[in-house]
Amino acid sequence: MIYALVAAEDLYSERILMKNDYLLNMDLSKVACVRPDEAQWVKSPADGVSRKHLEREAEESGHTTSFVRFEPGSYFPEHTHPQGEEIYVLEGVFSDENGDYPAGSYLRNPPGSTHKPYTETGCTLFVKLEQFQADDTTLVALRPEDQHWRPGIGNLKVLPLHTHNTESTALVLWPDNEVFQPHTHWGGEEIVVIRGRFIDEYGEYPAGSWIRSPHMSKHFPRVEEETLILVKVGHLDNEPA
Repeated sequence: MIYALVAAEDLYSERILMKNDYLLNMDLSKVACVRPDEAQWVKSPADGVSRKHLEREAEESGHTTSFVRFEPGSYFPEHTHPQGEEIYVLEGVFSDENGDYPAGSYLRNPPGSTHKPYTETGCTLFVKLEQFQADDTTLVALRPEDQHWRPGIGNLKVLPLHTHNTESTALVLWPDNEVFQPHTHWGGEEIVVIRGRFIDEYGEYPAGSWIRSPHMSKHFPRVEEETLILVKVGHLDNEPA
């Protein structure tokens, strides 16, 4: 009887461990960084579609952030986004039943939306799933020709993509040898380095890097070569996860 109870307890612990194995970078109160050589492409349930996981709450649901690569002619089955989907097209042409989206396109599919994504030529995406605020219900589809650059601080150029409450997303173009001011991230900051090399006092981040800095973190960023980044601010929990 004692053996049976111990065995049952061990089985329960094993199941909990297996469930927790899917968790990745889900403590939003901590810095997280993944450079291109620090994560592997992992096959998804759909043929020809693979992912680099950056944040992950569960195996195939919940809060997820990843790079997603579609081979030419591949598709993902029709699915619904209970809490929304955000996409930036890094390479190639991404498509769904609503249209074609070349590199540089920015998409927001609101909570409850459904689509069947595919590509004819192949594409690479940055994707955030199930992270919309409850009242953020606007469908967004911005192709490069719909986007307009504005002057930023210093010599930076900024291309706003989305703003809702405290959350803002934009592209920021840094010219050679630009140094920004030291600053604090109220509500956190998340960066994808699209091209070039981003630098701060904590390290260097080549193209393909992802950096998440928590609420009230600080840094002093700069670049040595022209660098393009995707930046999201004001969206991270203010309390530890």
